[in-house]
Amino acid sequence: MLAHELLRKEGILLLRPQGPIQAGDFESVAKLVDPYIEQTEELRGVLIEAPSFPGWDSFAALVSHLRFVRDHHRHIAKIAAVSDSAVLSIIPHITKHFVKAEFRHFNANDREAALAWLRE
Repeated sequence: MLAHELLRKEGILLLRPQGPIQAGDFESVAKLVDPYIEQTEELRGVLIEAPSFPGWDSFAALVSHLRFVRDHHRHIAKIAAVSDSAVLSIIPHITKHFVKAEFRHFNANDREAALAWLRE
């Protein structure tokens, strides 16, 4: 499951995986952010808070995640991953090759620093 919240005034999407990502999770996120993007053209940022990398519960969930990235990355300015997970710490180096958004990793205890960076 993927808990999500949109801080509308700031244009920041909060994502908190609470177990393996399911196929419908990103469909729910899209229903929340798509109207916002239609109005404003961009999200200022996305904050991903995950103590560890939860993975996906199925191949369909992975495909749903990749579709969301494909359809939304041009409308997101920054992504902050807040985690002590080794997997999430290397994601910024991988995504820079195919995602428009600037992506940074923050240690789990640096959530406020991550939010401040997204607000810049």
